[in-house]
Amino acid sequence: MRWQDQRRSTNVDDERGAGGGLGDGSGGGMRIPVGGRGGIGLVGLVVVLGLSYFLGVDPRVLLDGMNNGSVATGPQQTTGQGTQTAGETNDQMKDFVSAVLGSTEDTWSRILPTLGVQYTDPTLVLFSGGIQSACGYAQTAMGPFYCPGDQKVYIDLSFYKELRDRLGAPGDFAQAYVIAHEVGHHVQTLLGITQKVDSLRSQLSEEQQNQLSIRVELQADCFAGVWANQANQQTHLLDQGDVEEGLNAAAAVGDDRLQEESQGYVVPESFTHGTSEQRVRWFRKGLSTGDPRQCDTFSANPL
Repeated sequence: MRWQDQRRSTNVDDERGAGGGLGDGSGGGMRIPVGGRGGIGLVGLVVVLGLSYFLGVDPRVLLDGMNNGSVATGPQQTTGQGTQTAGETNDQMKDFVSAVLGSTEDTWSRILPTLGVQYTDPTLVLFSGGIQSACGYAQTAMGPFYCPGDQKVYIDLSFYKELRDRLGAPGDFAQAYVIAHEVGHHVQTLLGITQKVDSLRSQLSEEQQNQLSIRVELQADCFAGVWANQANQQTHLLDQGDVEEGLNAAAAVGDDRLQEESQGYVVPESFTHGTSEQRVRWFRKGLSTGDPRQCDTFSANPL
């Protein structure tokens, strides 16, 4: 992925180190040993919880699948260019997300006026520990998310390590897919889709709400594909193998695949983001057409 050639966005707010930790746990829920022999470690715990938020699965599903393994953390990371300190790696990752965000800004600023809407740039907030958002206090455990209340995307960069190491979805385009998916939710807000969905939720059963959530998420996947198509046409963004990286990432976060690998069975009624096949298909649809009009998941039957 030729991200180094992209314009850097000025809408990245680096709040790492400004937030708090996990809190006192007074909200209840499970208690999990961290650190020590056989534990997953504090960083491993919060990243797994972040994955559960982003992927729409019970955090116990991911934790059970670890079989008492440990999440490797530490001050250094080996890359194709040798060994880098955590600080150097994070600086490079900040540059990377700034480039991807800049590409999404340029792309959607061209597309949305054709749909009668002006594009306004979201802010991408890098945080660690915790940060206050318009959607409430956000902790690292929440992982990447978009808040329509302040029109900001929030990302803890430790999520990318889990995406690569635990879910088997390496590559810079796989990481860009995560950002593009969250920006897809921003596009939904600008188009008024988010507001309509929110007004419907109170009228639906839990299972119906889950089905509606799946359509929202699949549309964000499709919008991510639209971005990749249009950006590649304008700036030759993609290298050989990037499409496979993106499709692999979409497949890796399917509800069915995560549940099957973690607990040995699937519970379709609990799906909130779609199956691997659905996520790949809708991401591919946006990627192949470059047309947001082809991303109407709400009218599609079946999905």
